[in-house]
Formats: sequence, structure tokens, C-alpha cells
Amino acid sequence: MRIGVPKEATEGERRVALVPESGKKLLQAGYEVAVEAGAGTAAGFPDATFREAGVALESSQAVVLGSDLVLKVNAPDPHEVAAMRSGAIVLGSLMPLRNLGAVRALAERGVTSFSTDAIPRTTRAQAMDTLSSMANIAGYKGALLASVELNKYFPMLMTAAGMVPPARVFVVGAAVAGLQAIATARRLGANVFATDVRPEVKEQIESVGAKYVGIELKEAASAGGGYAKELTEEDRVRQRELLGAQCALSDVVITTALIGGVFAPRLITAAMVQGMRPGAVIVDLAADGGGNCELSQPGRTVIAHGVSILAPLNLAATMPLHASLLFSRNLTAFVQAFTRDKAFQLDFTDDIQQGAVVTHDGEVKHARTLDALQKAGT
Repeated sequence: MRIGVPKEATEGERRVALVPESGKKLLQAGYEVAVEAGAGTAAGFPDATFREAGVALESSQAVVLGSDLVLKVNAPDPHEVAAMRSGAIVLGSLMPLRNLGAVRALAERGVTSFSTDAIPRTTRAQAMDTLSSMANIAGYKGALLASVELNKYFPMLMTAAGMVPPARVFVVGAAVAGLQAIATARRLGANVFATDVRPEVKEQIESVGAKYVGIELKEAASAGGGYAKELTEEDRVRQRELLGAQCALSDVVITTALIGGVFAPRLITAAMVQGMRPGAVIVDLAADGGGNCELSQPGRTVIAHGVSILAPLNLAATMPLHASLLFSRNLTAFVQAFTRDKAFQLDFTDDIQQGAVVTHDGEVKHARTLDALQKAGT
């Protein structure tokens, strides 16, 4: 069975879906592996490193995309789908709810697709979870961006001119990105506070060095699998009061909240931004899902009411070497888990494949995506 890895077509994408160490493992498992020439260069994996691992290099992207199993970072574009053959398998972080057009094209082409951001949050699937791997990077990089943008130190410093107090950082959302943002800000010496609509994460917040602040919800906001769901109107009002008060006290606000791991609820209002200190910084790590701040402009940095609002997109691509390494290990773990007789075996009775499958046999199998397509009238 042949595995193909194309160069990513998405603008600004520097990651590659397979790195040499993983390519070697798949070769040992009995696969043929071909990577498009130059696919790993931007991530720090030049063609020579693939050759040394025994991975074939292919100059033609069409040939790579015509493989039995295609590994991708992002959802394929129409040209990539057109080069895939019916009955082939594509595996990557497809974000199907954000890429309905790609899902429709894959189904029409007869391609079986799996999205690793849709796998169940179970112990067995943990090694395959690209969403968590990339969120970890985003949380780390987000805290660094805040520290660079802020007009003061993060840590408390004793100097000959007197003491400098630590910056106060407020993190909204305590899933993987939020917890890493907390841990990084603490390592930089900031005084960190954090909140989440799931009160069960209080212990996790405190374990990485932040002080938990939150409201007592009238209705549970956990959607299971580490995800949050939308709050009731009553709880939203109380949450806005909490957020407004914390933003006014903070030098830095880092937001990471996503509903179901996909779409960003608007949590930080323009009025909250106006109430913040001049020189304060907001880093909206939910910009890929639309943004948590009302004034965020995804992909840009803007200044409003004296507050710098950063809304970076695809932060994982700004650390492409480690991002590619972790992403590649996630995909390789997925492939290895279902390899039998030197080939990838479909098994939709398995909870991981069942959760991750998006399209198969000309149909959209992912329930939430199918519902979204029907609502969109496509």
C-alpha cells in the first residue's frame, strides 16, 4: 500500500504531515512512502533527510496525491481532491465543520476521509490527537507573543531602582491551549488567573500555577470529551460580569475558548476592552474559529482603546519543526493502529474510526458535518 505526502497548499502553511522518523516507521510497517519534493523544507526537513530515512521523493504532486493513503495537515483544496482517486483514503486535520466545501468534494470523489481533530478524547486515541498537539503549541506561542507585545516585564524583578511588580495575566479557557498558556506565563514569572465554564478543570488550572476564578453555573457547560457547550442566557450574563471585572484588572488577557473545539464564542466585548488598562494586551487564540474578542480581526493586530489585540492564525505553523514532528507522530500512530498485513484496514466498528470518519463511499458520515451541509442547503 502506498502512502503519499504532498506539500501543503494552504497559504502560510509551513508544516508537513510526515517527517523522516515517522516515514521510516511506516516503511518498516510494510508501506511504500512517497513525499513530494520540497514538502518538508519550510519545516526544517530538507529532501536529503527523507532520502536518508529511505523515503521516496516524488517531483509530481499529482502522483503523490494519487496514492492509496494520503497524509495531509490541512483540508485538501479542490485541485488536490481532483487528483485523488476514488476509493483512496485521506488522513489529516480536516476541520470538516470549517471546510464544508472540501468535505462535499471528497464525498463526490468517493474518497474515504478521516479527520484527526474529530477523534474521541479517549486514552487509546490520545497519541493520535493532532488537535491537542497543535493547541499545546498555540498556548505556548500565545503567551510568548503577549510577553513581547506588553509594555512591561512579566516577572517581578528586584533592581537597583526598586522592585518591579509582576504582570497580571488572565487566561480564558482551560483546555490544552489554555493550560499551556498558563504554564508558559507562569514560567515567565507572571501572576496568572484563569477561568473556564467547566468547573471540573479548577484543579488542572491550579496544578499549572494559576488561581482559578469562576462562576457557579446554573446548568453544566461540559459537552464531554474535554469540550464546552454554550451557556444558558442567565449564566452568560454572570460570566460577562466576571470577565469584565477580570479584564479590567489584567495586563494581559489570553483567550482560548471554543465551542465543541471548533467555533469561538464572543466573550470579550468592546466595552470590556474599553475598561482595560492602556497598554494592556489581548491575545485571541481562538481567531481560527472566529475569535473570542468582539474587536479581534483574525490574522491582524489592532489597537483599540489603547489595548493591543492580537488575533494570530495557525500559530502552529510558526513553529513548524516541532509542530510537524508532533503532527507526524499523531498521524503515524493512527495509521499503525489500523495496519494489518502491511495495509491500512477500514473498521468502522472501532470507536476511533467511527468518530474520525468524515466521508466514505460517496457519503458524508460525520453527523455534525452532514447536519451543517443540510442546513447550508448543499
